[in-house]
Amino acid sequence: MTEPRLRRLGARGGDTEGAVLVLHGGQENSTAPSAPWHPAYLRMIPFARDLRRAPGVAVWQLCNRYRGWNAPALDPVADARWALGRLRETHPDVPVALVGHSMGGRVALRVADDPAVVGVCALAPWTPDGEPVAQLAGRTVLIAHGDRDRMTDPALSFSYARRAKDVTDAVARFDVLGEGHALLRRYGEWTRLVRRFTLGVLGITDVDHDIAEALAKPMPAGLRVAV
Repeated sequence: MTEPRLRRLGARGGDTEGAVLVLHGGQENSTAPSAPWHPAYLRMIPFARDLRRAPGVAVWQLCNRYRGWNAPALDPVADARWALGRLRETHPDVPVALVGHSMGGRVALRVADDPAVVGVCALAPWTPDGEPVAQLAGRTVLIAHGDRDRMTDPALSFSYARRAKDVTDAVARFDVLGEGHALLRRYGEWTRLVRRFTLGVLGITDVDHDIAEALAKPMPAGLRVAV
C-alpha cells in the first residue's frame, strides 16, 4: 500500500519554538502515486528551505500518497492529518503553521481545526463554491493569489475569504499582480509573504506591518491587498 512521506527539516539554533507543515498541490481525481520528484512537490521545497533558515522553526514537508483530491475519500486531507499527528508527537505544545499551494492550500484550510494549528498560509488555493470555513475559527489566515491564475480562480478564493471572515476576523488576502498559478514570475514576493506571515503567526518574529494592517482592515479592503 502506498504511504505518505514526511520529510523533516529540524530547527536551527536550539529549541523548537514553532513548526510548519508544507503541503503540495495535485489534481481533482487521480490515484497515481505522488512522488518527491513531481513538480507539485518540488515547487514547495524552496519555501520549506527558506523557512528552515529561521532559528527555532522546524519544517516538515509532506508528500501525499496519491496525486488526487479524490472525493469523497479526500486522500490528501487524511495524509495531512496523519502528518500533523506525527508532528505533534515530535513537537508537543509547539504552535504549528500550515503552508499549502493549490490543492495543498485547500488541504491546509480543511485541516486548520487541528489543535496545534494557529495559522494557515494558502497560496493560489483551490477553493470551490461551498468549501467549508467553520474549521478556521480562532485561526489566522493569509490567502495569496495571482491575478492571472488560470488554474484556480482568484474570484473563488476572494469569495472564500469573505465567508471565512464570518468565523474569524483574522483573515487577509493578497493579490499578487502579474502572477499565474506556478508562483514563478514573482517568486521573491511569494517567498517573502510566506516567511513574514508564518514567522509572525508562530511568534518567532513580530507580526509583519503590512500583513497586520491587512488583517485589521474592514472587509473587503483587507481581502484585496495588491502586491
